Amino acid sequence: MAGTFARTMKHLGTGAGVVRRRFDRKAMERISDAIAAAEIGHAGEVRFAVEAMLPVRALLRHPDARSRAIEVFSQLRVWDTQDNTGVLLYLLWADRAIEIVADRGISDRLPADVWKPPCDRLSARLRQGDAVVEAVCECVAAIGDILRGALPMADHTPDELPDTPVML
Repeated sequence: MAGTFARTMKHLGTGAGVVRRRFDRKAMERISDAIAAAEIGHAGEVRFAVEAMLPVRALLRHPDARSRAIEVFSQLRVWDTQDNTGVLLYLLWADRAIEIVADRGISDRLPADVWKPPCDRLSARLRQGDAVVEAVCECVAAIGDILRGALPMADHTPDELPDTPVML
C-alpha cells in the first residue's frame, strides 16, 4: 500500500509541463526523423509515445507501466499493420519507465528479452538526466537495428503508421 501511495504522489507531482519542455516541437521533430531512419531496411513500423503521468483512476487500473503501454499500443493502433509488425516505444515519465511492445508478427520471431538492452540503455540515460531526446533517438535506432535482423523488407513495404511521436 505504501508503494501505491508513493507512486500516486509522484504522478500527482509530475506535471505535463515538465514533459512538454523536455519534448518540445523541435525534440519531437528529431524523434520523428529518428523513427523514419529506423524504419529503413525492414518491414517493421515504429511508434513513440511519452506520457507525463497517469491520473489517479488510471494508476488504479495500471499497476505497472507495461499494462499502460499495452493499452497505448492499442489506442494508437500500432497493431494495425498488414503483417502485424508494429513496435511501440512507450515512456512513462513519472516512473521513468520504458516499455517496448511488439506486435505478434515480430514477437513470434524474436525472444522477448531482445528489447531489454535498448530499454536498459535508455533507462540509464534517463537516470543521468541529460540528453533525454538524444537517448530516445538512440533507443529508436536500436529498435530499427533489431528489426532489420528479424524482418527483411518485402518487395514493397509500405509506411503504414505515422512517424510522428505522440505526447499523451
